[in-house]
Amino acid sequence: MEALLLARWQFGVTTTYHFLFVPLTLGLSILVAVIETMYVRTGNEMYKKMAQFWGKLFLINFALGVATGLVQEFQFGMNWSGYSRFMGDIFGAPLALEALTAFYLESVFIGLWIFGWNRLSKRMHATTIWLVAFATNLSALWILVANSFMQSPVGFVLRHGRAEMNDFGAVLTNGYVWNQYPHTLLAGLTTAGVFVMAISAYHLLRKNQLDFFRLSFKIGLTFALVASLLVAGAGHRQAQFVAHAQPMKMAAMEALWESANPAPFSLMAAVDQEKETNSADIEVPGGLSFLINNSFTGEVKGIKDLQTEYSAKYGPGNYVPDVPMVYWSFRIMVITGSWLVFITFLCAYLLRKNRLENNPWVLRAALYSLPIPYIANSAGWAVTELGRQPWIVFGLQRVNQAVSPMVSAGAIWTSLLGFALLYCALAVVGIYLLAKYARLGPVDSQPKLAAIPAKEATLWN
Repeated sequence: MEALLLARWQFGVTTTYHFLFVPLTLGLSILVAVIETMYVRTGNEMYKKMAQFWGKLFLINFALGVATGLVQEFQFGMNWSGYSRFMGDIFGAPLALEALTAFYLESVFIGLWIFGWNRLSKRMHATTIWLVAFATNLSALWILVANSFMQSPVGFVLRHGRAEMNDFGAVLTNGYVWNQYPHTLLAGLTTAGVFVMAISAYHLLRKNQLDFFRLSFKIGLTFALVASLLVAGAGHRQAQFVAHAQPMKMAAMEALWESANPAPFSLMAAVDQEKETNSADIEVPGGLSFLINNSFTGEVKGIKDLQTEYSAKYGPGNYVPDVPMVYWSFRIMVITGSWLVFITFLCAYLLRKNRLENNPWVLRAALYSLPIPYIANSAGWAVTELGRQPWIVFGLQRVNQAVSPMVSAGAIWTSLLGFALLYCALAVVGIYLLAKYARLGPVDSQPKLAAIPAKEATLWN
């Protein structure tokens, strides 16, 4: 159990850290592509500077995402060999397609985008960043196809103790992925929009490059406002699917111990998993039934009844996840998402009235909102993964059956500490670079070679 717990910690730490970079990569690639397209259509040099400035921040984030993502796949063979043996036939296919159809594509065209500003035509250069954006978001799709099988297995047969794919079309059209992917993509667009808003607000407060950052703020605000509303709708749709595909996860999200008709929506409660009760519960009567069934009536099964059903179906065992963690992670996601909707609406209203820059406290609120989408993304991912426990593949394989039997706790401790130190170093470098270039502003505000003393300039030649 010690090795299992350490293996779970290692995968949780590395995955959460990697996922900090993923949403911004997804959304900012599209935002930069849109800005460069506006430059091609209008010929306005301001858009070119914007594409270069925000593109530079995108590249830093992209590099960190790639570096932290490489670790993920090694763990399947090292710490989770039981999972790899059981799921390799299915999980390997979308991962291979992700590398062949997405990673190589974005790697090639991101190079052309970086070095092609003065070598390619405007249209061709804009095409390269659109291909990067397409490949980046295609990569996310393949990863979610693999993850969605773990959440809701389809298109397989059990043979010789392994899950083997017998219908690739069913895996690709899994209902779970087509509810999960829009939510993830829109979360990425929200993250990118807030990222651009926050950095633009920083410069507007300091009266730097006002025309440049006013326009940047408007573009970021447009993305953030539209995407934050749509992500809420996509999340509602995904929750309805989860309620039927993984009813235990939904019950844990609401800490619903007893089945109810109608079922209340819990706003806040002190959850006691040991006693299987809640105290100080503030509820909306019929709210959960409405969330799931679009009607204020309809039964929602509670954790106790689902535990009895699962024990009868899958054999004796504890099938209840960490309810307080899932319950509060869901509420953190909802609260942070609601804040983003509020602040973007407020900024849009003030911008429309030409009063945004006259209210520096609103610009500060936009600036300090920079961490909020990251918190929301991490909390949402925690709900997805923790709510599936104790399963690693829902209904087919438990987490304790997936861990490598021959890997010692000492070996996992060593790699866990090594990854933690490496990731801390990457965090320092990444934050330093992003902060440095974000504060520096667009190209024209950066020092030119002519401004460097001749003695130092010789070092560049």
